[in-house]
Amino acid sequence: MKIKDLLIEKRPQIIKKWFDSIIDISETSALETSPFLKNLKKQFNHPAKSMIIEGMEGIFDGIINDSDIEKTAPFLDSIIRLRAVQDITPSQAVSFTAILKKTIRDELSDDIRKHQLFEKLLEIESKIDMFTYLSFDIYMECREKLFNIRTKEVKDMTYRLIQSANRATTVREKRPGS
Repeated sequence: MKIKDLLIEKRPQIIKKWFDSIIDISETSALETSPFLKNLKKQFNHPAKSMIIEGMEGIFDGIINDSDIEKTAPFLDSIIRLRAVQDITPSQAVSFTAILKKTIRDELSDDIRKHQLFEKLLEIESKIDMFTYLSFDIYMECREKLFNIRTKEVKDMTYRLIQSANRATTVREKRPGS
């Protein structure tokens, strides 16, 4: 028995448990609607749920197919972009990768012991660790973009306020008797 076969066989259960775990730890974030997300029957009813699940499936399939990290990066990106705008810490934002490791271990533990697949599990976990590092890089890029956008908005607002103040001063100076 190969670990890839076990992952394929248990794919639906792993992804469901992984998603539920992500939502459970996101209670303090913008996904505070976690019970709502879990109970949605149709993914298109909530775009965030759909993006998360598509990202999770892409990441998981990348593990199964032993894809290069570059091929998996867009799936990480879709999840991280959502998490970057939430009011959570960087460690919470990238924790979904550690949750995947735990979910796989929990779901496959008996089979791993039975078939002596510890080395293969370690290979998968090492790959997931690489996803964690890349996720943090993506998160930081997103946060930097958000910071730059907010900074530009403040600069623009300040500029408009100064222009208004200058116009008001100019109007007062041009009035007769001022």
